[in-house]
Amino acid sequence: MPRWRGTKGEVLLNHNFYNPKLKTKAHNLRYEMTKAEACLWKYALRAGTMKGYNFNRQRPALRYIADFMCKKLNLIIEVDGISHSFENVYKRDIERQNILEAAGFTIIRFTDAEVMNQIQAVKRVIFDAIEKLEKDKK
Repeated sequence: MPRWRGTKGEVLLNHNFYNPKLKTKAHNLRYEMTKAEACLWKYALRAGTMKGYNFNRQRPALRYIADFMCKKLNLIIEVDGISHSFENVYKRDIERQNILEAAGFTIIRFTDAEVMNQIQAVKRVIFDAIEKLEKDKK
């Protein structure tokens, strides 16, 4: 298993690479969710409604904060607003995704528009990803 270092050089191997240095920022982000994030949480991910799996909002992992994470499946769901279409932000997203995937996470990305206008399709993609991850674990 690769060894990852947090913001102060500490090794993060346990608890899905939880980074306690980002706890306060993650806490604040939970109360500042975008409309699309709130919609996805309310209609798809809250209280084990997605095949009984629990998701956490704004969960620190490595040196990042994932929008939503299912710790049991190492599944991260990101909801990208318009700023993610800018080239510099897009490049950072790709770098971040590569690092998280190297640590064993599966990443699913949706745009704000997809979540707001096609919630049933979004739920289906998540459901299918969960089923695939369940099969891979067997």
